Amino acid sequence: MQLVIDSATAACSVALIEGGTLVDERHEVVGRGHAERLIPMIEDLLAGRRPLGILVDCGPGSFTGVRVGLAAAHGLAIGWRVPLTGYSAMAVVAAAVQGGDDIGVALEGGHGQLFVQSYGDDPLRPRDDLQSLPPAEAAAVVSARRVHGSGAETLVSTRGFGEAHNALPRAADARFLPEPLRRLPPRPIYGRAPDARPMP
Repeated sequence: MQLVIDSATAACSVALIEGGTLVDERHEVVGRGHAERLIPMIEDLLAGRRPLGILVDCGPGSFTGVRVGLAAAHGLAIGWRVPLTGYSAMAVVAAAVQGGDDIGVALEGGHGQLFVQSYGDDPLRPRDDLQSLPPAEAAAVVSARRVHGSGAETLVSTRGFGEAHNALPRAADARFLPEPLRRLPPRPIYGRAPDARPMP
């Protein structure tokens, strides 16, 4: 049984999965306050159960949300002495889409930009690299008719065609990820350069 932790975006989401089966989950759209909400949510989910491994969303998303999830995952993995691996927020949104062979993912990023990436199906795999772009540029690089994610409506509206499906990463959907996409190193995926710049 594996504990999945997802706090990279406005959702605070945890799940217990076993292979491809969902054992239990908790999922709330909290916006902010992941640091206060995540550990009580995990405690409530586990109800005395102890997982044999941990899977965590590494981003991209909110800087704070990504760090909160990773810090919790690392701390619990050390305490329980269980393996820890990561996955991408983009991949788990794509994994939740059942069927179809071309999926665009667009998540809201900072400074009015969108995180975008395209995926192919059967098995799920990225078709291109993660990018953080203004909506007009993002619309030019995502060709998939179906776009999923918190930035889907912005992208489709800017592009002028396609289907927008609003979605946030959900821990329970990690069970749909193929093995290579749930074996990322458990470190942050920020998706763009940091806002802070070194002093000259």
